[in-house]
Amino acid sequence: MEVKESIFRRQLVDVHGVPLFWSIAEEWAQVETFQARPDDLLIATYPKSGTTWISEIVDMIYNDGNVEQCKRDAIFNRVPFMELIIPGMSNGVEQLDMMPSPRLVKTHLPVQLLPESFEKSNCKTIYVARNAKDVAVSYYHFYQMAKMHPEPGTWAEFLEKFVEGKVAFGSWYDHVKGWWEKRRNLPLLYLFYEDMKEDPRRELQRVLQFLEKEVTEEIVQRILHHTSFQEMQKNPTSNYKMISTAEMDHSVSPFMRKGISGDWKNHFTVAQNERFDEDYAEKMKSSTLAFRMEIPEANMPEKT
Repeated sequence: MEVKESIFRRQLVDVHGVPLFWSIAEEWAQVETFQARPDDLLIATYPKSGTTWISEIVDMIYNDGNVEQCKRDAIFNRVPFMELIIPGMSNGVEQLDMMPSPRLVKTHLPVQLLPESFEKSNCKTIYVARNAKDVAVSYYHFYQMAKMHPEPGTWAEFLEKFVEGKVAFGSWYDHVKGWWEKRRNLPLLYLFYEDMKEDPRRELQRVLQFLEKEVTEEIVQRILHHTSFQEMQKNPTSNYKMISTAEMDHSVSPFMRKGISGDWKNHFTVAQNERFDEDYAEKMKSSTLAFRMEIPEANMPEKT
């Protein structure tokens, strides 16, 4: 255990101006030279933006809605986290190199750090973006339970770091805007978490169309059911409970915590919200991106 404990809670290291886990920084050459294949599908997100959700949806599509096939292994093995390299524990680059095509590839990298081979291979990319306030809250809880991160400090301290982009994978603002601009010269489907919550069927149809896949209504229903928050939360192959407590402590905060939109209102003080809004308006003023900070209850689908 001594070796494992020494790898956790270490400070982030800048890679071309972006704070990353120390172990990714040390092995950056492996990530930078990653060889994409033309039939790879890249799933890109800022952390805590619906990564596991969209990964499960796409894996279901690739397996024709076969639920048992999608429980063949943990989601982090079905859709490897490309840049995550932890000595003696995991190596996303090596994991992907050994996988047969077509591969599903996960990344949290901002677009400027993406290996060049993805663009050269013209790989399709699905990007999911979630509103900044909910991401900040979810990321704070994740920092507490996932020990590759530095200690988060108090909520107020973490929020300050988040606003300044001094968290793993850098600035949320730069991330969502960078990938938004990239859709001009990449085959990229840009989705919003709030839209997925509001109308999962509509957004699933957009994914199917982008992937040029046709499935029956029965399979659509199966995918929607299997990838609902309630189902994924209790599914050991998607809820990250197959990871050791040494790495992720679900007793501190479950990996799949609430899966709702608007939870930020339970955490932000009035003063924090006002300061955040002012800073947000300044950082987002030059972008055509528009986020919804919550979804009206009337717009939410009925629970089945």
